[in-house]
Amino acid sequence: MIEIRLAPELVDRLRRSESHYDEQAYLFVLESIEYLQHRLTIRRHVSGAELARGCREYAIEQYGLMARQVLGHWGIRRTADLGRIVYALVEVGLLITQPGDREEDFHGVYDFADAFSEGYLWHGVPRPGRDRLARDKTIEARE
Repeated sequence: MIEIRLAPELVDRLRRSESHYDEQAYLFVLESIEYLQHRLTIRRHVSGAELARGCREYAIEQYGLMARQVLGHWGIRRTADLGRIVYALVEVGLLITQPGDREEDFHGVYDFADAFSEGYLWHGVPRPGRDRLARDKTIEARE
């Protein structure tokens, strides 16, 4: 896990700008940026959609099946929340934007219900339904 801490004066400024997010939500987004940057071959600016997808991957890696609930507890319930958090971090000077970046770039990148349940593979155990069909075809092919 990436360990980031915010100075108390920054936490106060963030609470004034976006008071309904838990402090952990801001830390999570900052950690997600570092997570995403470490996965790139070269550090670079990432788009809102790229960061939103990186946040999903990081959340699943860190919290597994509880990712959606953990994020929801912090006030993150949709990708637009990630954008609000990013722009609050920009406002206090922790992040910068590029020309053309917009908070709306985070809107509707994915649906949380789908993103944190559909396609989740837990330690190699297939999901019921669609994965069972793939497994059944594999068994048929072996027979």
